[in-house]
Amino acid sequence: MALVSATEMIKKAHEGHYAICAFNINNLEWTKSILTACEKAKAPVILEVSEGANKYMCGFKTVANMVKNIVEFLGITVPVALHLDHGTYEGAKAAIEAGYTSVMFDGSHYPFEENLQKSKEIIALAHSKGISVECEVGGIGGSEDGVTSAGEQADPNECKIIAELGVDFLAAGIGNIHGIYPANWKGLNLDLLKTIQEATNGKPLVLHGGTGIPYDMVRSAIERGVSKVNINTDLQLVFAAAEREYFEAGKDLDKAGKGFDPRKVLKPGCQAIEAKVEELLKAFGSYGKAA
Repeated sequence: MALVSATEMIKKAHEGHYAICAFNINNLEWTKSILTACEKAKAPVILEVSEGANKYMCGFKTVANMVKNIVEFLGITVPVALHLDHGTYEGAKAAIEAGYTSVMFDGSHYPFEENLQKSKEIIALAHSKGISVECEVGGIGGSEDGVTSAGEQADPNECKIIAELGVDFLAAGIGNIHGIYPANWKGLNLDLLKTIQEATNGKPLVLHGGTGIPYDMVRSAIERGVSKVNINTDLQLVFAAAEREYFEAGKDLDKAGKGFDPRKVLKPGCQAIEAKVEELLKAFGSYGKAA
């Protein structure tokens, strides 16, 4: 199946009160593991790539071609969107040009009027090519590609204005953060989320920082309009744990003297990713939705 815009899968999720999982990819192995799990689960999926990960993997075109070829090689039949995560104004344009099927323009660190104008331009450009767009209002706490936020809570009126531009789905800060949540975290502001959903006239909303939020709290957010949940740290943690166990057991040493074999070394981490992806697809309701 060819890569698709995320618009239709997000629309169905919003109407069905479940969420599409958006997993960050960092290399070929992670991409293959996520796609394998989603195909097994018959779940639509969004593969996300930050600008830092794009640079690490040698550019937007390399990533787009890699994902397209893996989808074809594995015979993936579920809908797959390739999405730029927290893109800059220039980065969003480059991703569109390179063949991404969805982009996020994160203008939340700009003054609102500048965020509004740049969002309007990216939406128009993307929609002219059939590409879905996510924008952001209010900061998501923590750091992402050098952009740090204390987690400013979104202004519902600003959300309304951005939604009226025709953005396909909207990220709004409601107390969520990237990375590990501190012990004194107060939780998601679900009342604010409900207000934003009403102010945007039912626009599909996005929950960044999905790792570490109790599943029942995420499901409450889904009932209030969240239709896309971003997950990155969860996969990093399970991959690292599986690899740590592998190396501590001394299994990185090839007894036959054939040297280092990345297929063997990375296998435990990739299997851990597949298991975590399946767990999350079930938890947030998209398991089986592409069947």
